[in-house]
Amino acid sequence: MTAKQLLERLVGFPTVSRDSNLELIHFVEALLDDHGVEHWRIENDDGSKANLLARIGPAVAGGVVLSGHTDVVPVDGQPWSTDPFTLADKGDGRLYGRGTCDMKGFIACALAELPNWTRLSLQRPIYLAFSYDEEVGCIGAPRMIERLMADHPRPAAVIVGEPTLMHPVVAHKGATNLRTTVTGRASHSSQVDQGVSAIHVAARLVTHIEEVMADLKAEGRVDEAFNVVHSSLHVGRIAGGTAINIMARECTFEWEIRHLPSDRFSDLLGRVEARAAELEAEMQRRAPEASIVTEALNETVPALADDNNAEVLALCRELLGERPTGAVAYATEAGQFQRQGLPTVICGPGSIGQAHQPDEYIEIEQLEAGSRFMQVLGDALRHP
Repeated sequence: MTAKQLLERLVGFPTVSRDSNLELIHFVEALLDDHGVEHWRIENDDGSKANLLARIGPAVAGGVVLSGHTDVVPVDGQPWSTDPFTLADKGDGRLYGRGTCDMKGFIACALAELPNWTRLSLQRPIYLAFSYDEEVGCIGAPRMIERLMADHPRPAAVIVGEPTLMHPVVAHKGATNLRTTVTGRASHSSQVDQGVSAIHVAARLVTHIEEVMADLKAEGRVDEAFNVVHSSLHVGRIAGGTAINIMARECTFEWEIRHLPSDRFSDLLGRVEARAAELEAEMQRRAPEASIVTEALNETVPALADDNNAEVLALCRELLGERPTGAVAYATEAGQFQRQGLPTVICGPGSIGQAHQPDEYIEIEQLEAGSRFMQVLGDALRHP
């Protein structure tokens, strides 16, 4: 099958992160079996989702890992003009559907090259590393990476195929999602001295979170490689209170920290926690039962640093020619591979500007560029 035909099949699996990806995994496993490729399924705890690891070529060190996630973001509430889970070719040079650029296009390009890779006398292997739940915190990849490192000869390079218009990306920010719950004391709103409004306190802490970000800029903690040059802190959701005339007992807000490779998540969280401790003490002077509790909603996705990547960048130059490198503000599984000492870059077809959008698409030219990349990769690994 061609990359376009494979993309059509992959888009047809509605692998939204809240649902299972096993139908897609089974489809890919059948393709691998058809070509005699060894593969290993690495499931989540309840077996409802799975990573898939495969190796084409010999079990020797020095291979290249092609990493991609199988899950996609929801389409709920988005004004799609076509069925998001049916690939649409409108004749405008674009292929529409959820996941076309983020990142089933990359996976389709890799799978389309299977017949050629298996016919080549590869001297170094190509690994396919397809994960689950990347979109909700890069949850699936760590156990797959653990299996890769434990059971296989050490690869020389990892290419994470997020959409970069086929330009190597050498750095991204780390990411952590958090939930803060402020508990005060309810009272009638006419008796403000009797209660402690969780909403009012939460508002003060939310304002402080934005002030921390401003302080980072003022301190010069910036990296000009990023379009947002500083670590960012952002509150995305807030809820609290029961009625307009009741001082709110509880207020909860969900927020995130996206930290530069040069910053530490724990340091940034510490700035917020210090202010939370001050506010909590102030609350407890009036209501001893009051509290402010922050919990992480995911394990911190590590940043990707522009470091220890000369070998993989040399490979990208060999495959793509000279292209400028860059840095991105979004998080990927690349930092998780790098954390295990594997030289890692991000490079894949499509534009991140289309990711998560209604009528998501990939340019056909980009899909063709991804296919050429896979062809040249196979040729490069025919040599020691």
